[in-house]
Amino acid sequence: MRASDKAYAELRRDIVEWKLPPGTVLGEVEQAERLGVSRTPLREALARLSADGLAVQQRGRGAVVSDVSLDHLDNLFELRRALEVESSRLAARTEHREGFAKLAQRFTEAADVLGRGGPAVALEPYYRLAGELDEAIDEAVDNPYIEQALRGLRTHLARVRRLAQDAPDRLRASAFEHASIAGAIAAGDPELAAAATLLHLSHSLDHIKTHAGS
Repeated sequence: MRASDKAYAELRRDIVEWKLPPGTVLGEVEQAERLGVSRTPLREALARLSADGLAVQQRGRGAVVSDVSLDHLDNLFELRRALEVESSRLAARTEHREGFAKLAQRFTEAADVLGRGGPAVALEPYYRLAGELDEAIDEAVDNPYIEQALRGLRTHLARVRRLAQDAPDRLRASAFEHASIAGAIAAGDPELAAAATLLHLSHSLDHIKTHAGS
């Protein structure tokens, strides 16, 4: 991996996970030392983050982690519905559905763990599992234009999600909703997969609106 790619990947992850919260100054010297790269590849990484909308240039401060706003939440979810509902429908129509039954089972198991132990026990593994489902759907659909659009969208949605409380009941319900999506795709039922995805997105939007900033 090139040094600039490494720096970009680590900074992007830290921003999405709020290890570098909005308003953090991404000083070149400090970040280059922290990431173990020189300043030239770091500048390339910062330019990519700015292009992604994750950083902004401020006079006298340099690159700063961008703010997260709920002002365009409905717009984000309109695009998310258009892309993810259709992606689930397309994935259920393909012949490459072998892994979805196993994913459905793992989500059901995750819901049980979340119900027993709360988010502190299984929060990050659950989000990784959700990422696996996203990747599996992207691979099944095999449309680079949809995949590219979703990649940028998911980055911003992941940051917005951190504004809402990780309520145990919502996480458990979300796991069951993901299990339904994966199960419908595994069964080769496009309309059921689309409906399950639409229901999940509706519940997710309601939760963020209710709990963000609370």
